[in-house]
Amino acid sequence: MKDDSSVMALAGTLRAAVQRMSPGERLPSSRALVERHRVSPVTVSRALGVLAAEGLVVTRPGSGTFAAERREGVPEPADLGWQAVTLGDRSVDPSGVAWLLTPPPEGVAALSGGYLHPSLQPVRALAAAGARAARRPDAWEMPPLGGVPELRAWFARTVGGGVAPADVVITSGGQQSLTTVLRALLPPGAPLLVESPTYLGVLAVARAGGLHPVPVPVDAHGVRPDLLAEAFAMTGARVLYTQPAFHNPTGAVLDAERRERVLDVARAAGAFVVEDDFARHLGIDAAPPPPLIAADGDGRVVHIASLTKATAPSLRVAAVVARGPVAERVRATQLVEEFFPARPLQETLLELVSSPGWPRHLRAVRTALRSRRDALLAALARDLPELRVNRPAGGLHLWARLPDGADDAALAEAALRAGVLVSAGRPFFPAEAPAPHLRIGYATAASEAELAEGVRRLAAVLLS
Repeated sequence: MKDDSSVMALAGTLRAAVQRMSPGERLPSSRALVERHRVSPVTVSRALGVLAAEGLVVTRPGSGTFAAERREGVPEPADLGWQAVTLGDRSVDPSGVAWLLTPPPEGVAALSGGYLHPSLQPVRALAAAGARAARRPDAWEMPPLGGVPELRAWFARTVGGGVAPADVVITSGGQQSLTTVLRALLPPGAPLLVESPTYLGVLAVARAGGLHPVPVPVDAHGVRPDLLAEAFAMTGARVLYTQPAFHNPTGAVLDAERRERVLDVARAAGAFVVEDDFARHLGIDAAPPPPLIAADGDGRVVHIASLTKATAPSLRVAAVVARGPVAERVRATQLVEEFFPARPLQETLLELVSSPGWPRHLRAVRTALRSRRDALLAALARDLPELRVNRPAGGLHLWARLPDGADDAALAEAALRAGVLVSAGRPFFPAEAPAPHLRIGYATAASEAELAEGVRRLAAVLLS
Protein backbone atom coordinates (compact mmCIF):
# COMPACT_ATOMS: atom_id res chain seq x y z
CA MET A 1 0.00 0.00 0.00
CA LYS A 2 2.82 2.40 0.85
CA ASP A 3 4.65 1.62 -2.39
CA ASP A 4 1.49 2.19 -4.44
CA SER A 5 0.93 5.47 -2.62
CA SER A 6 4.49 6.60 -3.41
CA VAL A 7 4.05 5.71 -7.08
CA MET A 8 0.82 7.66 -7.39
CA ALA A 9 2.25 10.63 -5.50
CA LEU A 10 5.26 10.80 -7.83
CA ALA A 11 3.03 10.29 -10.86
CA GLY A 12 0.95 13.29 -9.77
CA THR A 13 4.05 15.46 -9.40
CA LEU A 14 5.41 14.41 -12.78
CA ARG A 15 2.01 14.80 -14.44
CA ALA A 16 1.87 18.44 -13.41
CA ALA A 17 5.42 18.98 -14.69
CA VAL A 18 4.71 17.30 -18.04
CA GLN A 19 1.63 19.43 -18.61
CA ARG A 20 3.89 22.52 -18.44
CA MET A 21 6.34 21.07 -20.97
CA SER A 22 6.30 21.39 -24.73
CA PRO A 23 5.54 18.29 -26.80
CA GLY A 24 8.75 16.38 -27.48
CA GLU A 25 10.59 17.96 -24.53
CA ARG A 26 12.75 15.48 -22.67
CA LEU A 27 12.07 14.63 -19.02
CA PRO A 28 14.98 14.37 -16.58
CA SER A 29 16.68 11.00 -16.51
CA SER A 30 15.46 8.28 -14.18
CA ARG A 31 18.60 8.71 -12.07
CA ALA A 32 17.93 12.44 -11.75
CA LEU A 33 14.31 11.76 -10.75
CA VAL A 34 15.45 9.25 -8.12
CA GLU A 35 17.81 11.82 -6.59
CA ARG A 36 15.42 14.75 -6.87
CA HIS A 37 12.40 13.02 -5.35
CA ARG A 38 14.26 10.65 -2.99
CA VAL A 39 12.45 7.54 -4.21
CA SER A 40 13.55 4.19 -5.54
CA PRO A 41 14.23 3.44 -9.22
CA VAL A 42 11.26 1.06 -9.17
CA THR A 43 8.97 3.87 -8.01
CA VAL A 44 10.23 6.13 -10.80
CA SER A 45 9.74 3.40 -13.39
CA ARG A 46 6.20 2.64 -12.26
CA ALA A 47 5.25 6.34 -12.08
CA LEU A 48 6.48 6.88 -15.64
CA GLY A 49 4.50 3.81 -16.64
CA VAL A 50 1.36 5.44 -15.23
CA LEU A 51 1.97 8.56 -17.33
CA ALA A 52 2.72 6.49 -20.42
CA ALA A 53 -0.57 4.61 -19.98
CA GLU A 54 -2.33 7.98 -19.81
CA GLY A 55 -0.69 9.03 -23.09
CA LEU A 56 1.19 11.92 -21.46
CA VAL A 57 4.71 10.66 -22.14
CA VAL A 58 6.49 8.39 -24.60
CA THR A 59 9.62 6.38 -23.85
CA ARG A 60 12.28 5.90 -26.50
CA PRO A 61 14.80 3.19 -25.57
CA GLY A 62 18.30 4.63 -25.42
CA SER A 63 17.04 8.22 -25.65
CA GLY A 64 14.82 8.82 -22.62
CA THR A 65 11.26 9.84 -21.82
CA PHE A 66 9.56 12.72 -23.61
CA ALA A 67 6.35 14.73 -23.32
CA ALA A 68 3.83 13.32 -25.77
CA GLU A 69 2.01 15.25 -28.48
CA ARG A 70 -1.15 16.79 -27.08
CA ARG A 71 -4.48 15.72 -28.48
CA GLU A 72 -6.49 18.63 -29.80
CA GLY A 73 -9.88 19.20 -28.21
CA VAL A 74 -11.91 16.94 -26.01
CA PRO A 75 -14.34 14.66 -27.86
CA GLU A 76 -17.95 14.56 -26.80
CA PRO A 77 -18.71 11.49 -24.70
CA ALA A 78 -20.50 8.76 -26.60
CA ASP A 79 -24.21 8.28 -25.98
CA LEU A 80 -24.39 4.83 -24.42
CA GLY A 81 -27.88 5.10 -23.01
CA TRP A 82 -29.23 2.60 -25.56
CA GLN A 83 -27.43 -0.20 -23.74
CA ALA A 84 -29.79 -0.01 -20.75
CA VAL A 85 -32.69 -1.11 -22.93
CA THR A 86 -30.77 -3.99 -24.48
CA LEU A 87 -29.24 -5.24 -21.23
CA GLY A 88 -32.57 -5.32 -19.38
CA ASP A 89 -32.98 -5.47 -15.61
CA ARG A 90 -30.56 -8.31 -14.84
CA SER A 91 -27.35 -7.12 -13.20
CA VAL A 92 -24.26 -8.42 -11.44
CA ASP A 93 -23.66 -6.92 -8.00
CA PRO A 94 -19.92 -6.98 -7.16
CA SER A 95 -20.19 -4.64 -4.17
CA GLY A 96 -19.59 -7.19 -1.42
CA VAL A 97 -16.63 -8.82 -3.16
CA ALA A 98 -15.23 -5.44 -4.22
CA TRP A 99 -15.29 -4.30 -0.58
CA LEU A 100 -13.20 -7.28 0.43
CA LEU A 101 -10.71 -6.85 -2.41
CA THR A 102 -10.19 -3.07 -2.20
CA PRO A 103 -6.97 -2.20 -0.34
CA PRO A 104 -7.52 0.08 2.66
CA PRO A 105 -6.41 3.71 2.32
CA GLU A 106 -2.98 4.73 3.56
CA GLY A 107 -2.83 4.83 7.35
CA VAL A 108 -5.90 2.64 7.91
CA ALA A 109 -5.48 -0.41 10.15
CA ALA A 110 -6.51 -3.43 8.06
CA LEU A 111 -8.74 -5.65 10.19
CA SER A 112 -10.52 -6.97 7.13
CA GLY A 113 -9.40 -8.87 4.04
CA GLY A 114 -9.13 -12.45 2.93
CA TYR A 115 -5.41 -12.88 2.30
CA LEU A 116 -2.18 -13.07 4.24
CA HIS A 117 -0.17 -9.89 4.71
CA PRO A 118 2.77 -9.83 2.25
CA SER A 119 5.17 -10.44 5.15
CA LEU A 120 3.48 -13.83 5.70
CA GLN A 121 3.37 -14.83 2.04
CA PRO A 122 6.07 -17.15 0.60
CA VAL A 123 7.24 -14.42 -1.77
CA ARG A 124 10.82 -15.63 -2.20
CA ALA A 125 9.78 -19.25 -2.53
CA LEU A 126 7.19 -18.26 -5.14
CA ALA A 127 9.74 -16.25 -7.07
CA ALA A 128 12.13 -19.20 -7.08
CA ALA A 129 9.35 -21.62 -8.03
CA GLY A 130 8.21 -19.32 -10.82
CA ALA A 131 11.74 -19.03 -12.17
CA ARG A 132 12.17 -22.81 -12.19
CA ALA A 133 8.79 -23.26 -13.86
CA ALA A 134 9.58 -20.67 -16.55
CA ARG A 135 12.79 -22.50 -17.47
CA ARG A 136 10.93 -25.68 -18.37
CA PRO A 137 10.98 -26.28 -22.14
CA ASP A 138 7.20 -26.69 -22.29
CA ALA A 139 6.38 -23.88 -19.84
CA TRP A 140 4.25 -21.94 -22.33
CA GLU A 141 2.70 -24.85 -24.16
CA MET A 142 -0.91 -25.90 -23.68
CA PRO A 143 -1.20 -28.07 -20.56
CA PRO A 144 -3.02 -31.41 -20.61
CA LEU A 145 -6.76 -30.90 -20.30
CA GLY A 146 -7.68 -31.32 -16.67
CA GLY A 147 -4.33 -30.03 -15.50
CA VAL A 148 -0.66 -30.95 -15.20
CA PRO A 149 -0.65 -34.63 -14.15
CA GLU A 150 1.86 -34.21 -11.31
CA LEU A 151 -0.22 -31.39 -9.81
CA ARG A 152 -3.42 -33.43 -10.06
CA ALA A 153 -1.63 -36.26 -8.27
CA TRP A 154 -0.43 -33.91 -5.52
CA PHE A 155 -3.97 -32.64 -4.89
CA ALA A 156 -5.29 -36.21 -4.86
CA ARG A 157 -2.76 -37.22 -2.18
CA THR A 158 -3.47 -34.10 -0.13
CA VAL A 159 -7.25 -34.50 -0.19
CA GLY A 160 -6.99 -38.21 0.68
CA GLY A 161 -9.97 -40.50 1.08
CA GLY A 162 -9.14 -42.63 -1.93
CA VAL A 163 -9.20 -39.69 -4.36
CA ALA A 164 -7.44 -40.57 -7.61
CA PRO A 165 -5.60 -38.09 -9.88
CA ALA A 166 -8.25 -38.77 -12.53
CA ASP A 167 -10.86 -37.32 -10.12
CA VAL A 168 -9.03 -33.96 -10.02
CA VAL A 169 -9.49 -31.01 -12.37
CA ILE A 170 -7.10 -28.05 -12.00
CA THR A 171 -8.89 -24.70 -12.09
CA SER A 172 -8.08 -20.99 -12.06
CA GLY A 173 -8.58 -20.42 -8.34
CA GLY A 174 -11.31 -21.03 -5.80
CA GLN A 175 -13.70 -18.35 -7.09
CA GLN A 176 -13.52 -19.68 -10.64
CA SER A 177 -14.07 -23.17 -9.24
CA LEU A 178 -17.29 -22.02 -7.59
CA THR A 179 -18.50 -20.46 -10.83
CA THR A 180 -17.71 -23.60 -12.82
CA VAL A 181 -19.20 -26.04 -10.31
CA LEU A 182 -22.43 -24.14 -9.73
CA ARG A 183 -22.93 -23.64 -13.45
CA ALA A 184 -22.32 -27.36 -13.99
CA LEU A 185 -24.73 -28.45 -11.27
CA LEU A 186 -27.65 -26.03 -11.47
CA PRO A 187 -29.70 -24.26 -14.14
CA PRO A 188 -30.65 -20.58 -13.76
CA GLY A 189 -33.59 -20.15 -11.43
CA ALA A 190 -32.74 -23.14 -9.22
CA PRO A 191 -32.46 -22.91 -5.42
CA LEU A 192 -29.04 -23.31 -3.79
CA LEU A 193 -28.80 -24.10 -0.09
CA VAL A 194 -26.05 -22.07 1.60
CA GLU A 195 -24.94 -21.69 5.17
CA SER A 196 -26.17 -18.54 6.90
CA PRO A 197 -23.94 -16.59 7.24
CA THR A 198 -21.68 -17.64 4.38
CA TYR A 199 -18.88 -16.55 2.08
CA LEU A 200 -19.76 -13.40 0.15
CA GLY A 201 -18.22 -14.72 -3.05
CA VAL A 202 -20.59 -17.66 -3.36
CA LEU A 203 -23.59 -15.38 -2.95
CA ALA A 204 -22.27 -13.12 -5.71
CA VAL A 205 -21.62 -16.06 -8.04
CA ALA A 206 -25.00 -17.64 -7.35
CA ARG A 207 -26.98 -14.46 -7.93
CA ALA A 208 -25.00 -13.58 -11.06
CA GLY A 209 -25.89 -17.04 -12.41
CA GLY A 210 -29.59 -16.60 -11.70
CA LEU A 211 -29.63 -18.99 -8.72
CA HIS A 212 -31.62 -18.38 -5.54
CA PRO A 213 -29.56 -18.75 -2.33
CA VAL A 214 -31.59 -20.30 0.50
CA PRO A 215 -30.20 -19.83 4.04
CA VAL A 216 -29.52 -22.71 6.44
CA PRO A 217 -28.37 -21.41 9.86
CA VAL A 218 -24.89 -22.07 11.25
CA ASP A 219 -23.99 -22.24 14.93
CA ALA A 220 -20.69 -22.80 16.76
CA HIS A 221 -20.51 -26.39 15.46
CA GLY A 222 -21.29 -25.67 11.82
CA VAL A 223 -24.39 -25.98 9.69
CA ARG A 224 -27.44 -27.36 11.51
CA PRO A 225 -28.49 -30.73 9.99
CA ASP A 226 -32.05 -30.53 11.34
CA LEU A 227 -32.70 -27.27 9.53
CA LEU A 228 -30.80 -28.56 6.49
CA ALA A 229 -33.24 -31.44 6.10
CA GLU A 230 -36.14 -29.01 6.43
CA ALA A 231 -34.63 -26.70 3.78
CA PHE A 232 -34.19 -29.57 1.31
CA ALA A 233 -37.78 -30.67 1.87
CA MET A 234 -39.29 -27.19 1.55
CA THR A 235 -37.33 -26.02 -1.51
CA GLY A 236 -36.63 -29.18 -3.49
CA ALA A 237 -33.01 -28.00 -3.72
CA ARG A 238 -30.45 -30.42 -5.10
CA VAL A 239 -27.20 -28.70 -4.01
CA LEU A 240 -25.77 -27.53 -0.68
CA TYR A 241 -22.74 -25.24 -0.51
CA THR A 242 -20.76 -25.63 2.71
CA GLN A 243 -17.42 -24.73 4.33
CA PRO A 244 -16.83 -27.46 6.93
CA ALA A 245 -13.32 -26.33 7.95
CA PHE A 246 -12.81 -22.86 9.49
CA HIS A 247 -16.02 -21.48 8.04
CA ASN A 248 -15.95 -17.94 6.66
CA PRO A 249 -17.03 -15.77 8.43
CA THR A 250 -17.70 -17.60 11.73
CA GLY A 251 -14.61 -19.83 11.92
CA ALA A 252 -16.77 -22.84 12.87
CA VAL A 253 -15.59 -26.40 12.21
CA LEU A 254 -18.27 -28.96 11.38
CA ASP A 255 -18.01 -31.55 14.13
CA ALA A 256 -17.79 -35.30 13.53
CA GLU A 257 -21.41 -36.13 14.38
CA ARG A 258 -22.75 -33.40 12.11
CA ARG A 259 -20.43 -34.36 9.25
CA GLU A 260 -22.11 -37.75 9.06
CA ARG A 261 -25.60 -36.26 9.40
CA VAL A 262 -25.02 -33.69 6.64
CA LEU A 263 -24.05 -36.45 4.23
CA ASP A 264 -27.06 -38.54 5.32
CA VAL A 265 -29.44 -35.60 4.80
CA ALA A 266 -27.98 -34.88 1.37
CA ARG A 267 -28.24 -38.57 0.45
CA ALA A 268 -31.89 -38.66 1.47
CA ALA A 269 -32.56 -35.56 -0.65
CA GLY A 270 -30.69 -36.93 -3.66
CA ALA A 271 -28.50 -33.83 -3.52
CA PHE A 272 -24.89 -32.84 -4.10
CA VAL A 273 -22.69 -31.20 -1.47
CA VAL A 274 -20.23 -28.57 -2.72
CA GLU A 275 -17.41 -28.56 -0.16
CA ASP A 276 -15.30 -25.39 -0.17
CA ASP A 277 -12.06 -26.41 1.57
CA PHE A 278 -10.32 -23.04 1.22
CA ALA A 279 -8.76 -22.89 4.71
CA ARG A 280 -7.50 -26.45 5.28
CA HIS A 281 -3.88 -25.31 5.65
CA LEU A 282 -4.73 -22.52 8.11
CA GLY A 283 -5.32 -24.59 11.24
CA ILE A 284 -4.08 -22.80 14.35
CA ASP A 285 -4.89 -24.96 17.36
CA ALA A 286 -5.18 -28.22 15.43
CA ALA A 287 -5.63 -29.56 11.93
CA PRO A 288 -9.27 -29.76 10.82
CA PRO A 289 -11.01 -33.13 10.36
CA PRO A 290 -10.58 -34.85 6.99
CA PRO A 291 -12.68 -33.29 4.23
CA LEU A 292 -16.24 -34.52 3.70
CA ILE A 293 -15.24 -36.14 0.43
CA ALA A 294 -13.05 -38.56 2.40
CA ALA A 295 -16.23 -40.07 3.89
CA ASP A 296 -18.21 -39.94 0.66
CA GLY A 297 -18.62 -43.31 -1.01
CA ASP A 298 -21.21 -42.45 -3.65
CA GLY A 299 -19.88 -39.35 -5.43
CA ARG A 300 -22.14 -36.95 -3.57
CA VAL A 301 -19.44 -34.41 -2.61
CA VAL A 302 -17.87 -32.03 -5.10
CA HIS A 303 -14.74 -30.81 -3.35
CA ILE A 304 -12.93 -27.51 -4.01
CA ALA A 305 -9.33 -27.29 -2.77
CA SER A 306 -7.53 -23.96 -2.91
CA LEU A 307 -4.09 -22.83 -1.73
CA THR A 308 -4.48 -19.11 -2.37
CA LYS A 309 -5.27 -18.25 1.25
CA ALA A 310 -2.10 -19.98 2.43
CA THR A 311 0.12 -18.44 -0.26
CA ALA A 312 -0.60 -15.24 -2.20
CA PRO A 313 -3.64 -13.60 -3.85
CA SER A 314 -2.37 -13.94 -7.41
CA LEU A 315 -1.59 -17.65 -7.20
CA ARG A 316 -4.94 -18.38 -8.85
CA VAL A 317 -4.75 -22.15 -9.01
CA ALA A 318 -7.12 -24.59 -7.32
CA ALA A 319 -8.63 -28.03 -7.86
CA VAL A 320 -12.11 -29.49 -8.14
CA VAL A 321 -12.49 -33.13 -7.09
CA ALA A 322 -15.55 -35.02 -8.33
CA ARG A 323 -16.51 -38.58 -9.24
CA GLY A 324 -18.91 -40.04 -11.78
CA PRO A 325 -21.03 -38.16 -14.32
CA VAL A 326 -20.78 -34.94 -12.34
CA ALA A 327 -17.02 -34.98 -12.92
CA GLU A 328 -17.58 -35.07 -16.68
CA ARG A 329 -20.06 -32.20 -16.36
CA VAL A 330 -17.53 -30.12 -14.39
CA ARG A 331 -14.73 -30.82 -16.87
CA ALA A 332 -16.95 -29.95 -19.83
CA THR A 333 -18.11 -26.72 -18.20
CA GLN A 334 -14.55 -25.66 -17.42
CA LEU A 335 -13.42 -26.44 -20.94
CA VAL A 336 -16.18 -24.32 -22.47
CA GLU A 337 -15.72 -21.42 -20.05
CA GLU A 338 -11.96 -21.02 -19.80
CA PHE A 339 -10.20 -23.80 -21.79
CA PHE A 340 -7.59 -24.34 -19.06
CA PRO A 341 -5.65 -22.50 -16.33
CA ALA A 342 -2.33 -20.96 -17.40
CA ARG A 343 0.37 -23.61 -17.45
CA PRO A 344 3.08 -21.38 -15.89
CA LEU A 345 0.92 -20.93 -12.79
CA GLN A 346 0.23 -24.66 -12.57
CA GLU A 347 3.94 -25.41 -12.87
CA THR A 348 4.80 -22.71 -10.33
CA LEU A 349 2.40 -24.17 -7.77
CA LEU A 350 3.77 -27.64 -8.40
CA GLU A 351 7.31 -26.39 -7.85
CA LEU A 352 6.24 -24.65 -4.63
CA VAL A 353 4.39 -27.54 -2.99
CA SER A 354 7.10 -30.02 -4.04
CA SER A 355 9.90 -28.01 -2.43
CA PRO A 356 11.34 -28.71 1.06
CA GLY A 357 10.31 -25.20 2.09
CA TRP A 358 6.57 -25.83 1.67
CA PRO A 359 5.94 -27.53 5.04
CA ARG A 360 8.19 -24.96 6.72
CA HIS A 361 6.10 -22.16 5.22
CA LEU A 362 2.86 -23.72 6.47
CA ARG A 363 4.29 -24.10 9.98
CA ALA A 364 5.44 -20.48 9.96
CA VAL A 365 2.02 -19.26 8.79
CA ARG A 366 0.20 -21.22 11.48
CA THR A 367 2.54 -19.89 14.16
CA ALA A 368 2.08 -16.33 12.96
CA LEU A 369 -1.70 -16.68 12.75
CA ARG A 370 -1.86 -18.09 16.28
CA SER A 371 0.14 -15.15 17.62
CA ARG A 372 -1.96 -12.65 15.70
CA ARG A 373 -5.26 -14.22 16.70
CA ASP A 374 -4.28 -14.20 20.35
CA ALA A 375 -3.02 -10.62 20.12
CA LEU A 376 -6.31 -9.52 18.56
CA LEU A 377 -8.35 -11.35 21.20
CA ALA A 378 -6.26 -9.77 23.95
CA ALA A 379 -6.77 -6.30 22.49
CA LEU A 380 -10.52 -6.85 22.22
CA ALA A 381 -10.69 -8.16 25.80
CA ARG A 382 -8.84 -5.06 26.98
CA ASP A 383 -10.61 -2.35 24.96
CA LEU A 384 -14.02 -3.94 24.20
CA PRO A 385 -14.63 -6.45 27.02
CA GLU A 386 -18.39 -6.50 26.47
CA LEU A 387 -18.09 -7.57 22.84
CA ARG A 388 -18.92 -11.26 22.34
CA VAL A 389 -16.18 -12.73 20.17
CA ASN A 390 -15.45 -16.33 19.20
CA ARG A 391 -12.03 -17.99 19.38
CA PRO A 392 -11.57 -19.74 16.02
CA ALA A 393 -9.31 -22.79 15.85
CA GLY A 394 -8.09 -21.68 12.43
CA GLY A 395 -8.75 -19.45 9.47
CA LEU A 396 -8.29 -15.70 9.16
CA HIS A 397 -11.16 -14.03 11.05
CA LEU A 398 -13.00 -13.51 14.31
CA TRP A 399 -16.81 -13.23 14.36
CA ALA A 400 -18.01 -10.57 16.79
CA ARG A 401 -21.62 -10.27 18.01
CA LEU A 402 -22.69 -6.65 18.42
CA PRO A 403 -25.33 -5.45 20.88
CA ASP A 404 -28.94 -5.79 19.75
CA GLY A 405 -30.06 -2.82 17.71
CA ALA A 406 -26.58 -1.91 16.49
CA ASP A 407 -26.24 -0.98 12.82
CA ASP A 408 -23.23 -3.01 11.72
CA ALA A 409 -23.05 -1.42 8.24
CA ALA A 410 -23.07 2.12 9.66
CA LEU A 411 -20.56 1.06 12.28
CA ALA A 412 -18.16 -0.34 9.67
CA GLU A 413 -18.38 2.92 7.71
CA ALA A 414 -17.75 4.98 10.86
CA ALA A 415 -14.81 2.73 11.74
CA LEU A 416 -13.27 3.31 8.32
CA ARG A 417 -13.53 7.07 8.83
CA ALA A 418 -11.80 6.54 12.18
CA GLY A 419 -8.95 4.67 10.52
CA VAL A 420 -9.78 0.97 10.92
CA LEU A 421 -11.20 -1.39 8.29
CA VAL A 422 -13.63 -4.09 9.48
CA SER A 423 -16.42 -5.94 7.66
CA ALA A 424 -20.08 -5.54 8.51
CA GLY A 425 -21.74 -8.88 9.12
CA ARG A 426 -24.97 -8.18 7.24
CA PRO A 427 -23.69 -8.89 3.69
CA PHE A 428 -22.60 -12.39 4.73
CA PHE A 429 -26.24 -13.40 5.30
CA PRO A 430 -28.20 -14.54 2.21
CA ALA A 431 -31.39 -13.14 3.76
CA GLU A 432 -32.15 -11.00 6.81
CA ALA A 433 -29.47 -11.16 9.50
CA PRO A 434 -30.81 -12.40 12.87
CA ALA A 435 -28.38 -10.17 14.75
CA PRO A 436 -25.67 -7.57 14.01
CA HIS A 437 -22.09 -8.79 13.67
CA LEU A 438 -18.63 -7.69 12.58
CA ARG A 439 -16.03 -9.85 10.87
CA ILE A 440 -12.62 -8.84 12.23
CA GLY A 441 -9.52 -10.24 10.54
CA TYR A 442 -6.05 -10.82 11.93
CA ALA A 443 -4.12 -11.90 8.80
CA THR A 444 -4.08 -8.75 6.65
CA ALA A 445 -2.65 -6.26 9.14
CA ALA A 446 1.05 -5.46 8.95
CA SER A 447 1.76 -6.41 12.57
CA GLU A 448 0.33 -7.19 15.97
CA ALA A 449 0.86 -3.53 16.84
CA GLU A 450 -1.43 -2.58 13.95
CA LEU A 451 -4.03 -5.04 15.24
CA ALA A 452 -3.93 -3.41 18.67
CA GLU A 453 -4.16 0.07 17.20
CA GLY A 454 -7.06 -1.01 15.01
CA VAL A 455 -8.96 -2.31 18.04
CA ARG A 456 -8.27 0.95 19.89
CA ARG A 457 -9.78 2.91 16.98
CA LEU A 458 -12.72 0.52 16.76
CA ALA A 459 -13.38 0.89 20.49
CA ALA A 460 -13.42 4.67 20.14
CA VAL A 461 -16.19 4.34 17.55
CA LEU A 462 -18.20 1.68 19.42
CA LEU A 463 -18.04 3.49 22.74
CA SER A 464 -18.66 6.97 21.38
